[in-house]
Amino acid sequence: MALILYSTEGCHLCEEAMALYQAADNSAALNVIDIAFNDTLFSRYGVTIPVISHQTQDGSVIDELSWPFDSFALTTWLVKHGID
Repeated sequence: MALILYSTEGCHLCEEAMALYQAADNSAALNVIDIAFNDTLFSRYGVTIPVISHQTQDGSVIDELSWPFDSFALTTWLVKHGID
């Protein structure tokens, strides 16, 4: 299982999403991937970041949580996927 935050440098919403994740006191590692230098990721997430993606080890997307979300929505999403 992989948990990824699609983000880019200087994105204040992405910083808010990271702060919400950290405040959720979650033990799962959140990998941050900058979409700026990857055309495929930029075309997919360029107008929707921040996005938290729950993926299998091979990179298949299980589910994604796109902005806007608050701490309640994030916690609900994490619990739904058994991530804690």
